[in-house]
Amino acid sequence: MPEFDTVIKGGTIFDGQRTPRFSGDIGIKDGVIASIGGKIHTSNGAKVIDASGLNVVPGFVDLHTHYDSQIYWDPWCSISGWHGVTSVAIGNCGFGFAPCKPEDQDRAMLTMSRNEAVPLESMKEGMPWDWETYPQFLDSLDRTPKGVNVLSYMPLNPLMSYVMGLEAAKSRPANETEMAEMHRLMKEGLEAGGCGWSAQIGENDVQRDYDGTLMITNLMTQDDLLSFARVLREVGRGFIQCIGASQDLTEKLADESGRPVIWNVLAVFTDQHGIAMPGYEQAMDWLDECNARGTRIFGQALTAENNFQFTFEEWNLFDSSPAWREMTLGTVEERAAKMADPVRRQAIKDEGGDWSEGGAGVVLNFNDLIIGELHKPELDRYTGWTCGEVAKERGVHVIDAMLDIALEDDMKALFVTAPQKMDIEAMKKMATSAFALPGVSDGGAHTKFITLGRYPTEYLALLVRDHEMMSLEEAHWRLSAYPALAAGFRDRGTIREGAPADIVVYDLENLDMGEVERAYDYPAGAWRLIRKPHGYRHIMVNGEETFVDGECTGATSGKLLRHGTA
Repeated sequence: MPEFDTVIKGGTIFDGQRTPRFSGDIGIKDGVIASIGGKIHTSNGAKVIDASGLNVVPGFVDLHTHYDSQIYWDPWCSISGWHGVTSVAIGNCGFGFAPCKPEDQDRAMLTMSRNEAVPLESMKEGMPWDWETYPQFLDSLDRTPKGVNVLSYMPLNPLMSYVMGLEAAKSRPANETEMAEMHRLMKEGLEAGGCGWSAQIGENDVQRDYDGTLMITNLMTQDDLLSFARVLREVGRGFIQCIGASQDLTEKLADESGRPVIWNVLAVFTDQHGIAMPGYEQAMDWLDECNARGTRIFGQALTAENNFQFTFEEWNLFDSSPAWREMTLGTVEERAAKMADPVRRQAIKDEGGDWSEGGAGVVLNFNDLIIGELHKPELDRYTGWTCGEVAKERGVHVIDAMLDIALEDDMKALFVTAPQKMDIEAMKKMATSAFALPGVSDGGAHTKFITLGRYPTEYLALLVRDHEMMSLEEAHWRLSAYPALAAGFRDRGTIREGAPADIVVYDLENLDMGEVERAYDYPAGAWRLIRKPHGYRHIMVNGEETFVDGECTGATSGKLLRHGTA
């Protein structure tokens, strides 16, 4: 009888610990790496994978996802699972579905339909709602077939809504009784296996509730936020994920909790000439200073180009602008009527001119926005034009040109951000900075606009292979072991004996992100944008192959990582 269930032979092994690469074999038994480095005879494996000429690496750890609903209809959490991700963290930004009273389920889904742009019809059809409390939600995840491993935050928005009621939570601080109950529930959730808590913070956020109002955590007092930090200190474990918080508040959260904070988002933004603006360097210096004095803060870095596409049927990522937000609320018909209103158009021109700086990386020059697809023959000639070119031809402001094209095409015109030349040196500085964690995939969110779940492939193919920003040893530590360490994954992120066999085998030379496609594969017939990569030969989760040459095997060997381990 073979000694191993699977043997991976002859690959170049990068163990995720920055050990120099070496050629060797890996023996896997009962989902665990049982042998590594020596020569294993093929007869000792019930299954043998020939990895000659290929890289063998630990599965990637994706810390910033919103697969809280999608995992119920897509066990592999694609597109992340297609791009080598074997473990994800859900419940980011303070958003999620537990705890939630039965009568509040529809309202919870409505919220996610705008702030993370998850199709409402898909959530209604695809989610089982077999929980009320947060521990019950973890139990539901536990028994749900999974093609990736899952770690879950306790998001603050549903917790506060559950205890205080939505309107009260948005209008006032918690009283002493309410805060005591929320602390009790948070401890209960952490004991059940939650990894900490998350919140979106700040008063002018781009990610809004379905009615355009701010989320609960955007309106929280600093005292209430710090009280939740002290729960982690009392429990003695867990960590905080926050987005939008000031550097000062982030430091206070880390110091009060005594626990690590993952701060979002560290990003290189460029001006209209493609030159990096200096904010990212200040943020990196701040992270260095914090960690030097024992305030443990990591920066979640946007390492993929934040290109996107949209139609005005559903676009909502200008929501930090009052004028744009008001214009893009409502049904498609209501939006169209507002877009035809010259008073509203003027308000947008007065606010932003030719630029939008929304947040979440949504920074663009409308003049450069490309018209990617039109649906009426009389408009065909504008396909591929920029909005600026249309404006010049028609002798109108670029905002009028863009909105006129949208209306003339019955709101179906597709707008695509222009390719931006990456500031290579700036990206290298950020990607290799001491406390930067690659990612911000937003997996499961904004799926009609972006495909950032491709980030591991872009990291390896563009940053490492094409631009040589770092060694592969460094890259695989950053894609796997480093985020695992930062976020409390206790047994993932490295290839070592005794570790779960979350392994990716890929062909670096042929690694490619794939083209953007539209897939109608969500419940209720909803569509999303996807990118299917090339070059991943084998993806394994807990010793079972989930994908072979890009094809799903159907294996659901993923686990719920209560307290970061399973």
